[in-house]
Amino acid sequence: MLYFFDELPPEAGPKVGGKGAVLARLYQRRYPVPNGFVITVDAFSEDDLKPEAWVQVQASLARMRQRIPGLIFCIRSSALSEDSAQASFAGEFESVLNVESDADILSAIRTVRVSAKSERVQAYLQAQGINTFQPVAVVVQEFIRADYAGVIFTADPVSGNLMHMSGNFVRGGGEKLVSGEANAQPFTFQRPRGSYQGPPELKPYARRLYNLCERLDRDSSAPQDIEWVIAGGKVSIVQSRPISSLRGFNPATGEWNDSLRGDFLWSNGNAAEIQPDVMPLLTATIGDLWGQGYGEWWSDRYRASGCIGGRLYFNITVQVAPFTRLPGMNVEKLVHYTSQWWGRIPAEVKVPLMPYSLWKTLSGAVPTYLRSVRRMTQQRKRIPEFVAKSPSWCRNLRPQIKAVSDPLALAALWRDEIMPFYTFGTAMASVANADNRLQLEAKLAKLVGEADANALVSNLGGTEFLDSLGPVVNLQKVAQGEISRETYLETYGHRCPNEFNIIYPQPLEDPQWLDEQLSRLAQSPVDVEGLLNKQRSNFAAAWERLAAKHPKKVDSIRKALDKTAHLAAQREAARSEATRVMGVIRLWALRAGELLDLKDNGIFHLTLEEVLGALAGDMRPCQYIPARRATYERYRALPPYPPIISGRFDPFAWAADANRRSDLFDAHLGTLPPPSDPKVIVGFAGAAGVVEGKVRVLEHAADGHLLESGEVLVTTTTNVGWTPLFPRAAAVVTDVGAPLSHAAVVARELGVPAVVGCTDATSRLKTGDWVRVDGLKGTVQILEGKN
Repeated sequence: MLYFFDELPPEAGPKVGGKGAVLARLYQRRYPVPNGFVITVDAFSEDDLKPEAWVQVQASLARMRQRIPGLIFCIRSSALSEDSAQASFAGEFESVLNVESDADILSAIRTVRVSAKSERVQAYLQAQGINTFQPVAVVVQEFIRADYAGVIFTADPVSGNLMHMSGNFVRGGGEKLVSGEANAQPFTFQRPRGSYQGPPELKPYARRLYNLCERLDRDSSAPQDIEWVIAGGKVSIVQSRPISSLRGFNPATGEWNDSLRGDFLWSNGNAAEIQPDVMPLLTATIGDLWGQGYGEWWSDRYRASGCIGGRLYFNITVQVAPFTRLPGMNVEKLVHYTSQWWGRIPAEVKVPLMPYSLWKTLSGAVPTYLRSVRRMTQQRKRIPEFVAKSPSWCRNLRPQIKAVSDPLALAALWRDEIMPFYTFGTAMASVANADNRLQLEAKLAKLVGEADANALVSNLGGTEFLDSLGPVVNLQKVAQGEISRETYLETYGHRCPNEFNIIYPQPLEDPQWLDEQLSRLAQSPVDVEGLLNKQRSNFAAAWERLAAKHPKKVDSIRKALDKTAHLAAQREAARSEATRVMGVIRLWALRAGELLDLKDNGIFHLTLEEVLGALAGDMRPCQYIPARRATYERYRALPPYPPIISGRFDPFAWAADANRRSDLFDAHLGTLPPPSDPKVIVGFAGAAGVVEGKVRVLEHAADGHLLESGEVLVTTTTNVGWTPLFPRAAAVVTDVGAPLSHAAVVARELGVPAVVGCTDATSRLKTGDWVRVDGLKGTVQILEGKN
């Protein structure tokens, strides 16, 4: 009924909760975590320890006291989702510190358990959209009498900047820091070298603290919010959890925004071609498996692509950051190279970077890149295999999917047949991409000029045509009776504008589609073959001029053109067959919806993992479908986002801005107002977001009934008792606090803009004032003429 940290197995996670599992994992990896044990949820009857569990607890306490006489303890909660990427529960449950006797420890254990039923915890659960029951295990741990206590974020919790760690600390214990009852002293570490900037009293411990946090960040799946203490010159970790404000996905609402996970430069160049519309969750999560297992990537944490407000973007930062450390290489060169794939990056846009050292680049990113290049070259040889196999594979799978009546069998069909072939196909579509055409065109331009160079590389289909032209070329042949309708639908019935988005039907699903295409062709005929012949003529003329001018280069250039044409044809064919496979996946999803009795395309608003779980009997995520569908429709109602996005991007705020730019969004542009401005109050950036609203100044949480929905809550400080008010507030402003204070932590998780530690907000503002709160800049602007 309990586990010491050093003996807790990974599979015990659901019984020991989030915090207990994290502390045990760190302890087992030899991080300096104070020793302790976790009392599992099975040890309780209601909120009381079972007698046999209490006997085990007493024996464990005796064991710890034998090792350290006079030991004192802290008793803390460990709920199922606590300290997870979804929710931190920071300060929501009770903790009891500095307890010594068995009787006090038993009482403290019950206090922690009972706190799960408090109003603030229930309000927190509701605001987070967590409807799953949260059983609470209890952590019993050695209590450290700290000389210093603090917190450090391994990335900026507001902007997502990865190039520095920021923290705050106080003398003594950390209770006042977390509660926001005392202003802490700030400090930073610049990455990747770890140079310290802050009060001199912390400097003797700075290098040890930085190395410890850097290691912990590296071992984790997301940037960390780390609580630490220093006692007797020793640095200890007392808690670590993902930074909740850098969460990109909200499972309750289906909001997916990877620009919130860190400070990155994004481009949807080429991505908009693959996914021109908003993706539902099932499409997006299946897309995450693209080419899985067929290549390598140098970042375990960040993918080369992401989802921003339901739309696909490529992460430029993560692609170029490691290589900026190489001698002779700089950001401008790398961005220029990637612009060939992802579009031009405006000169005024600065690329946010990541903390790569030269050693990390040389030992990690460079070898990985070289292995990937070699592997791509080898994998290209398998493209013909995929292209040849795909049509028959899809034909065979369709009736199999329709015939499945057992949900578990449908899940097995995905795992055993569909997913392996999908990842194979998407890998082939990926490795088929090559920049030979660009390189060849640049070489030819030096020989014959840009016009002829363009003509020479614009006829890569030769006397045939590339696959992407097939639907329009062969539609004319259907109209002329040269190709049957059945052949045309079999060959091209899977090609459409949203061919990778499985919520959209493929053309072959619509019996009227081909007739409509033929009708449009008859109304507006186009001589496609004539256009192709014109290109062939241009090629022939350019070739003649090249041969006359550079006769000795004819053979080598012909070989280069043939190779480029071959690669282009492979790319087209691989993509076409990959989209054919998407039609099979759509059919599988629809069948899953039928077996699960999910109406109105509800299946598409579950993630792939949730669909497989539902087929196995876990229907709990289905409760989120209405909210997720609403989010999907809200995304679809927005105009297309800018092609280039730098920093944290809120699509709804952007769309509501009358002065928005449709070509570029850069969260880093703009200047802060001067501190001396009498209409501007400056504090810490607590939680990102910009909002205008009417002020409500409150002195006590008991006055919370006076706060009306949509008002800006202004108070001296907040603690856990204020949590029920946060969902009603448009923003939160406090006199006292720091980025880890209650106001900042909870506001970040709820998406409520917050400015904390303003020092004089309650004296300069009164109820009824109108203000503009900018949580990213840490400013509160007083607006005149609105109160």
